[in-house]
Amino acid sequence: MINNPFARPLSAALLGAVLSVPALTSSALADIKDYRFELVQQEAKVGEAVLSVRLLDKRSGKPVPDAVIFAKRIDMAPDSMDEMTSKIEQLPTTEPGVYRFKAKLTMAGGWRLSLGAKVQGESGTVEDKLGFKAVK
Repeated sequence: MINNPFARPLSAALLGAVLSVPALTSSALADIKDYRFELVQQEAKVGEAVLSVRLLDKRSGKPVPDAVIFAKRIDMAPDSMDEMTSKIEQLPTTEPGVYRFKAKLTMAGGWRLSLGAKVQGESGTVEDKLGFKAVK
């Protein structure tokens, strides 16, 4: 039997390295709070409007493509008219990380766009409420 003087320290070092990897990778993972939506434009015309929003990774400032938008609502909550809603429909994207919606803005004033999305590779839901103005 060959007795290697480095066998025990090497085994301990390898075991320590393997046990420390989950701690390293879990701190490097993003949290769902690291993402946010922002409006591309703060105003839209009354009538048929196309609203564009960008989903950003707050850590890098880069757009996040391929998110799945599963919840969307538009209402006039900023003007204290939560019950004043309108139809909203998602449109195809024209650039990565930008999500577009068609909505009928029936009157001028403050509107709120509420969104819920799943980001690829993350658990949890990105939720945001964005206020904007409809103008004539």
